Amino acid sequence: MVYRPTPRQLEYLVALGETGHFGEAARKCHVSQPTLSVQVAQLEKQLGVTLIERLPGQVMPTPVGAEVIAAAKVILNGLDELRALASSSKNNLGGAVRLGVAPSFGPYFLPYLLPRLHARYKDLKIYIREERPRLLEKAVLQGEIDCGLGPVQGLESGLDFKIIHRERIFVGVPRGHHLASRSGVRVSELKGEKLLSLGPGHRLLDDARNLAVISGAFIAEDYEGSSLDALRQMVSIEMGISLFPELYVRSEFAKDEGVALIDLEDWQGERDIGFFWRSSSARAAHFRTLADLGQQVADTLSAS
Repeated sequence: MVYRPTPRQLEYLVALGETGHFGEAARKCHVSQPTLSVQVAQLEKQLGVTLIERLPGQVMPTPVGAEVIAAAKVILNGLDELRALASSSKNNLGGAVRLGVAPSFGPYFLPYLLPRLHARYKDLKIYIREERPRLLEKAVLQGEIDCGLGPVQGLESGLDFKIIHRERIFVGVPRGHHLASRSGVRVSELKGEKLLSLGPGHRLLDDARNLAVISGAFIAEDYEGSSLDALRQMVSIEMGISLFPELYVRSEFAKDEGVALIDLEDWQGERDIGFFWRSSSARAAHFRTLADLGQQVADTLSAS
């Protein structure tokens, strides 16, 4: 007889892996601690492996336990997708979507998307998580969130996507910079410039590195921006130059007279923005519908 773990056992195991404590895991799952402990021990016995290492005051997954927990998250997310599909006849995209957004795009796009989405699907609940793009991709693959919204160049394998917008990337320099008043600038004229960028995990860091290679500028290794606002403020006090995506520029640059945008004649910085989800997701049709609406909103913004 083949043993199949129950969804509740998998839920207990995932909670234990996330909290590192039997009591906290039990509270998170709304069960007693003995119930959770017995079920996890039974799961280990039936699988024939130790999943959790018990230490004084805490617990932690064994190497194989960590792999089982990652697989359990995907399985539990798949069960959630089945429930969402069963309720899709209500025309509400499954009732709920856990949406991850890149901080360099989501905050400046969602204020336009969410009202349209709510007007069309009044019962749909959107749970938003803001995270660096590379971490978003892993979270989607592991089933922690349903789909992501952000740059789609170089996505992790196992993800499908739909592009909704091609966004231009501008170069911002201090207002007093010697290039600030020029109508056109060649890439080679950035040689030796200090290029500030967002930290690891951001696709804009890849764009900055590419520009540095072709221009002779150098990435400021002693500073990693935590947000586009932080980068803009650093540029305004002449700490260097930086890259700023189009929608952020339209949203925030009217508030700042300390940064000028320059046009590079021989570099057309762009990035493709889209929704992405697991290739194996049973809710792909939901996410494509969401992406279609996102594309309509993006087209409206581009035309304005």
